[in-house]
This record gives sequence, C-alpha cells and structure tokens, in this order.
Amino acid sequence: MKRRWKSKRAAGAACLAVLLAGQMLLVSGCTAGMAETEDEMGTETVNAREDEQTVTSVDAEIYVERVEGITDDFICGADVSSYVAERDSGVKYYDFAGNELNEQGFFDLLAASGMNYVRVRIWNNPYDASGNSFGGGNNDLNTAVSIGQWATKAGMKVFVDFHYSDFWADPAKQQEPRAWSGLTADEKAEALETYTKESLTTLLDAGVDVGMVQVGNETNGEFCGESDWASICKLFSAGSRAIRSVSEEKGHEMQVVLHFANPETAGRYSGYAAKLDTYGVDYDVFASSYYPFWHGTTENLTSVLRQVADTYGKKVMVAETSWATTLTDGDGSANTVRKGKNDTNLAYPISVQGQALELRDVVQAVVDIGDAGIGVLYWEPAWIPTQVYEEGADNAEEILEQNQAIWEKYGSGWATSYAKEYDPEDAGKWYGGSAVDNQGLFDFTGHPLDTLRIFQYVRTGTTAKVEVMSTEVEDVTAELGAEVTLPETAVVTYTDNSSETFAVTWDAEALAEALTNGQGSYEISGTVPLDGEIYEVFCSLTIKPVNLLANADFEESDTSMWTIASDTSCVGIRKETTNTRSGSYCLHFWDDKAFSYTAEQTVTLDAGTYRAGTYLQGGDAGDDAVFQFYAVVDGETKSVDTGVSSWQNWSEAIIDEIVVEEDDTPVTIGVYVDANAGAWGAWDDFYLYHNSEVEQEIDSW
Repeated sequence: MKRRWKSKRAAGAACLAVLLAGQMLLVSGCTAGMAETEDEMGTETVNAREDEQTVTSVDAEIYVERVEGITDDFICGADVSSYVAERDSGVKYYDFAGNELNEQGFFDLLAASGMNYVRVRIWNNPYDASGNSFGGGNNDLNTAVSIGQWATKAGMKVFVDFHYSDFWADPAKQQEPRAWSGLTADEKAEALETYTKESLTTLLDAGVDVGMVQVGNETNGEFCGESDWASICKLFSAGSRAIRSVSEEKGHEMQVVLHFANPETAGRYSGYAAKLDTYGVDYDVFASSYYPFWHGTTENLTSVLRQVADTYGKKVMVAETSWATTLTDGDGSANTVRKGKNDTNLAYPISVQGQALELRDVVQAVVDIGDAGIGVLYWEPAWIPTQVYEEGADNAEEILEQNQAIWEKYGSGWATSYAKEYDPEDAGKWYGGSAVDNQGLFDFTGHPLDTLRIFQYVRTGTTAKVEVMSTEVEDVTAELGAEVTLPETAVVTYTDNSSETFAVTWDAEALAEALTNGQGSYEISGTVPLDGEIYEVFCSLTIKPVNLLANADFEESDTSMWTIASDTSCVGIRKETTNTRSGSYCLHFWDDKAFSYTAEQTVTLDAGTYRAGTYLQGGDAGDDAVFQFYAVVDGETKSVDTGVSSWQNWSEAIIDEIVVEEDDTPVTIGVYVDANAGAWGAWDDFYLYHNSEVEQEIDSW
C-alpha cells in the first residue's frame, strides 16, 4: 500500500534538484535565491510533429510530460451524464477564477480546457410505474438533448452512449428495457433499430452535433438480455443500420462505436473482434473502458487495441477512464475507490498529480497505437457531492440525511430506492450517492482541479516544478509468534513519476510493543533521510493467527496438499496476477461448457473450535450456479453458500465454530462449484484458525 509521507521540516527548508529532459527542474519550497522565473526554469521547446511545428510547454500546478505524436484531431473529452441532475440538486460549478458558472458556462469551460467531445448515456425509460426516477442522472433522451445542446453551442461534438436498458448496463448486467421484455432476438432488433432512429432524429433535429454513437455499453458477451453471439451481433447490426440510415437521411456523419471492458483478460478483445467479423457487424470504432484499478497496464491496453486495429482495420479508443485524487468520501455514500477497497498495488499515487499521470499515460497508450488510436474520454468528472459530507463532523449525520433526500428527489446519486422495480438485486439494495466523487476533475465544492486542463497539457507539456509526491512502503503481514521484518527501504516518488529508494529507520519501541501485544493491526512509524532532512513514513503491520492450512494462498511451488477433482479441465492453481487477491497465484476456473469441481485440503487438528474462510471473485455464472465453502469433521459437513458478482469484487465465505472433539482429528476444508458455461473466477487466501487466537473479525484485515 502506498503511504503518504509527512514532513517534519519547516516549510521552505529543503531543495531537491532533478535532472529531467536536459533541464534542471526545482522542487517547490526551495530556499531563496534559486531560479524562479520562466526563463531560469528552462521553458521546454520540442519538435511536436513531423512537420517540425514547435510547441512551448506551459506553467502549471501539475507536472505533465507532453504526449509525443498526438494529433490536432485526437478526441479529448468527458462523460458528464450526471450534470443535469447535479445542477437540479443545487450543485454549483466554478471556473478557474472562482466565478460561478451557468449551464452554458460549464460546457464552455470544458471546451476552453481542451475538450472537443462530450459523452452522454441514454436509458430507454429510467422511471418506475409512478414516474419516480431510478437515479444515476435520470439519463433519458430529454436529458441527452439538453446536455447535447450545451455541448454543441460550446463547439464540442457529442458522443451518444445508448445502453439499450432502463438503467445501468455493464459487464455484470445487460437487462433489456421493460418494454422489450419477452421479445425474441429478431423482435428486439427491430425495436432497437426503430428506437435508435427516432432518438438520433430527435437529437439532430434539436441541433445536437452528434459525432459518435455507441451501440450498447460494456457489452462483454451479453447485450440487451441476449447472451449468444449470433443474437448479440444481430442487435449490434440493427443499431448500426439505424445510425447509417439517419446519417444518410440527415447528411450528418456519425461513427458507429461498440464498447467493451476488461482488456486485461488475455484473448478477450481479439475474441470479441473475431466474433464481430464472423457475423459481419458494420462498425467504425472498437472502444474500451480502462480503469487501472482493475484493467491491467497501459502497455497491455496498447497491445490489445492495436491487435484489433491491425487485424480488422478498425479505429480504437478509450471511452471511459478515471483516477482518484483522494481516499476521502465527499458525500457519505461509499466510493468505488476508498480505504481498503481498490487502494493497493497502484500504478499511480492517489492525488491530483497521480490523476494527471494516469490520464497522460492513457492518452499516450492510445496515441502509441498509431493512426487507428483516435481518442480518450474521462468518465464523470463532475459527479461531485450534492453537499459535502465530512465524517466525524458534528453535522455529519444531518448532511447525510439531507443528501439521501436529495438523491431520492433529483436522481443525482448512482441509484434511488425506486430502481428496485427494475434492478432489485443491486440498485434496489445498495442505492445511494456518487461512487466517484473522489475521482472528479472538480473538487468537492465544484472548483476545477488543474487536471481539468489535462487535454491541453498533453499537447504541450508543463514546466511545473518536480516535487516529492509520495513514498511507497510495503505493508507487512505476519503470523502470531513469527519473526517480523519491516521493509529496509522506502521508494520516494516525484511528481514526474520518477522515483528513488532510500533507507528507512523504524521505531524499534513501537515494533517491540506491537510484537508484545500480538494479534492486531498496527501503524509503525519510520524516518527517511532526504537531502539532509527527515521525513516520516508509516508501515501497516498486521499480526494474524497461525494459519493451519498449508500453502493457503497458492504462492508456494509445492501444491500437493491440495486435491482438485473436476469433470473438465476448468480449474487449477495458476499464475493469474489480475485475478488474485494477494500475490501472483490463485485457484482459477473457467470453461466454455458447464462444469463442476471440488478443491480441498485435509489437516489434522487437536481438540478445540476453529474458524475457516476464503475469498471468491468472478462473474458470468448465472442464477443457478452453486459456490459452496465447506468443512468436514468426523463425516459431518458444515458449509456456507457464496457467489460471484464481478471482477475483483471479492466475497468472503466464513465457517465459524468448527468443533473438533478429539486430538489428531482429520479435518477437510474445501470448495465445491457447479456452474454453467462461461462462468469464471478465482479463489484465494484460504485460512483456518484456532478460535483461541481469533480476537477480532477476520474481514477487518
């Protein structure tokens, strides 16, 4: 986990010099007398393109390296679908000078900040039978018209994102609109084509400059209630025909976009593109979501999109990306990225500078594809708190209650309670506010961050001073009674994403006290000497009970203690770094036909009571799949059911009070799965503890 450093020095005491791109950039806070003017800082002039056009870097609050090879027509934009609901909820936005913006002023600011496209989602009918909105921005066609008109007047084009659903469509759910329920694939195709034609005609007649149209959202092997590729492609083709027809009728060029997710999965995108080719789907752009928390490296992103572009002659782009600037929750509704959730093993720091680095690298990844790489869109940069909630504040409970009422009334949260009519298992249970308020390009009060200008900065680069941004110290986990060794070094990362390694001196007394206290979680402080000054760093130390299972995380080469029995080759202990909870190995499963298996380990235990558990993630299992975690003692089986929902969404299965009556009793801990074709996922981090050592909830670790 990356730990932020805390300086003990007085402000303005230290001065670091970092040699970068042939010039000396100075860390802010340097002592008086060091270079401060633009000329002294060495304004960078580089050859921008083959025509030898020169580009001068600009002063900024964030460090951004210029993206080499970016073209003038590269698509730079954002999805601001929640904007109308946010405004209706009383949210205010400001320009860089602190002036409050009206609706048109907001979109003018986006354009002035370097955006040339605005994306907006459209749901068929996001309201219940009484007319109450499902939330998520209330993104019906009328909302899209309003957003599209403001964007067009600001000089930007509009990217229309049809979900063909009454609410959220994503890899975990692709439910058809209620009005199309019960239709055959052919009937759905006809309805989809008609709906698309009518909607696009309405948008164009309203003066909206539609440049791109997306047929479905993150359609990973399922679309509009259909899960076989023949039917999926039939629906894609219907949407494409509608777009081509309206484009010809109106004399208005619009590109057809298909959108998928999870580029980190080997063979996924090449497989999807092959299916589209086999069924003759007519489209222009193969678009990907890319969230580094889940979706692998930018190098892999470039590779898989380039393969699609080179093999099938398609344009490619990133239709969604984002990065968090803080782990603080701004509205009282849990965020996708928060402390303990998607905050470890990160490619970039959680900060405004980290956001700038992520966005710049995603743009470079798409540009590196070549002419086929056409653009990057940021997802929901303005979905900020309706009112700022501060945990622990005297008025926190009052603010949260007010926010909940606002989300329900105006639909400005990700879902309202009314959504249960359509989506009872997800939105109907977990409705609330924004899940990405800490990933905005605006702060919690509506003032723009300097990253709002990122699409300008990637074209020029900036001359921001290079500063210490964060330190990275690995967390330490040890079993009770084992020797504990804290990391010898910390990695100091600068705002240009360069890094250096420095030795750490840890607080020996604090470590000794933790070892004496035993089981629990501790923050051990340490110091890093840097340029003659001292910085404080922290290591999270967790002391767990002794795990009585051998190779419980599958990281050891000897796996003989695990017995796996299956009717197919669907399951095995494999190196799957994108599917692990920790380490590099997990018990991974997938097959293109129905399958079942067991995986278990038998240990000999003394008399006592025990607790066992494991973690599971995955998807595409359907409603009938069985995922069971069990313990067998003296022929008696104790089990719990669990399940999968989506990638890296880990569920924990726990069996309490495993009673062993006599010493030297064999106990078997295992899992049983029976699932349909296409189900996938992984088990990781099994444990078996003697209850005498368990003093607190396991899932808090």
